[in-house]
Amino acid sequence: MRARQAMAQTILIVDDDPVQRRLLEAAITRSGMAVVTAPGGQPALDLLNGPRGDQFTLVLLDLVMPDMDGLAVLARLKVSHHNLPVIVLTAKGGIDSAVEAMRAGASDFLVKPASPERIAVSIRNALKIGALAGEVSRLKKRADNRLDFDDLIGVSGEMHQVVRLGRRAAQSNIPILIEGESGVGKEVIARAIQGSSERAGRPFVTVNCGAIPENLIESILFGHEKGSFTGATDKHLGKFQEADGGTLFLDEIGELRLDMQVKLLRALQEGEVDPVGSKRPVKVDVRIISATNRDLAERTRAGLFREDLYYRLNVFPIHVPALRQRREDIAELARYFIERFAAEENKPIAGMTAEASTLIERFDWPGNVRQLENTIFRAVVLCDGDTLDICDFPQIGAAMGVETKPRRLPVAAPVIHIVESVEEFVPVPAVSAFAIPTTNETGHMRRLEDIESEVIRMAIDHYDGHMSEIARRLGIGRSTLYRKLRELGLDQTESVHELEEERVLEAV
Repeated sequence: MRARQAMAQTILIVDDDPVQRRLLEAAITRSGMAVVTAPGGQPALDLLNGPRGDQFTLVLLDLVMPDMDGLAVLARLKVSHHNLPVIVLTAKGGIDSAVEAMRAGASDFLVKPASPERIAVSIRNALKIGALAGEVSRLKKRADNRLDFDDLIGVSGEMHQVVRLGRRAAQSNIPILIEGESGVGKEVIARAIQGSSERAGRPFVTVNCGAIPENLIESILFGHEKGSFTGATDKHLGKFQEADGGTLFLDEIGELRLDMQVKLLRALQEGEVDPVGSKRPVKVDVRIISATNRDLAERTRAGLFREDLYYRLNVFPIHVPALRQRREDIAELARYFIERFAAEENKPIAGMTAEASTLIERFDWPGNVRQLENTIFRAVVLCDGDTLDICDFPQIGAAMGVETKPRRLPVAAPVIHIVESVEEFVPVPAVSAFAIPTTNETGHMRRLEDIESEVIRMAIDHYDGHMSEIARRLGIGRSTLYRKLRELGLDQTESVHELEEERVLEAV
């Protein structure tokens, strides 16, 4: 059973140069991703093979290192982490190096110095390809009826108990009854049982007993012969015969009619079915897994479900808890759905904010995993940023009584209006417009130095002290801007964020 330990993408940077590690870490962190660094090939392998190895979603690997070069690391990863995307980053450029790295299993090849934008694009593309490849592999296993418990996502103790019982049940052909609310994933559990058993790869046939028309139940389950009733123009194999040698999954078994319950009981007891219009029964070898969101014991006491059939089906019960009873799994499932839908919809979404994660983990999810999946799908489709936030879950926020303000779009460059006097100045509601009076209270023109000082103050406030952006927007150089700050007596120094930004842009 797979487990992911963090909502943010975690990138492992492997480089023997500490300066390069710091620069790459700063550039990637600014993209909203978590970063772990390793000073060489062996420390990186120790991290990847350690207890927290599953947290890493991508490796940024230096090709030339003293202890173990990048190609040796790639060779090890190809065996132990063949699905983990690896981007090779090295100062040794050339077609031969690129071809050698790609043949060794690298997803991309970048030559130093690479810009932060180029690195971010390469990471997004590699993660998207990795997510799609993982989903294709999972869908192929599902189509081949080989989905197993290693493909399930969950870390909660409740799900570990479900998996433990499921693995036990898979070792025999014992009838299984899976109980749980709608949307908890009962069919996925049934498929994992089949994929972990000796019947893996054989037919897995699903029947929704509550959705079959009453006049067709017998024909759909047991089949019919040509001409056995009006409209029977061809012979039809029933679901039991379709599942011969494999597994028959009877979903919503509690909705089955009483008269059909009698025939189902006989099929289970005798291992044979009587197709409509047939003169002789047909032997079948079918493993039965049934599921219900009802209390079958209560329906049996009420006379709505046959007692003998109930005991025949309820030999090995497995209860799948509701999502609200295993909240530790919410973040893991959300992470998986974000990766999957972001790749399918071609969206550069890396995860969700801590506030959004807290919101969805506190919600009770009456529709369980199915509701969570559809909610994440909607949020990914409508999201305009690179991270899901509270504003992307308006329905959940409304249900929880949490205000979900619309996402703040990038603000256009400010428009400065010069007015004739202070009396004409009125507050402008739009955040992108400012008004600066040119005359004072006495009607005389204000000093140019005062107006310039006010413009610079407004620019500093509007652009949060990012001096490069302020200088660019005002059309002056950075050195000129700092000189004017000193002349005007404005005590403005570069923030730590600005200094780090400048170092990364100049050095990477």
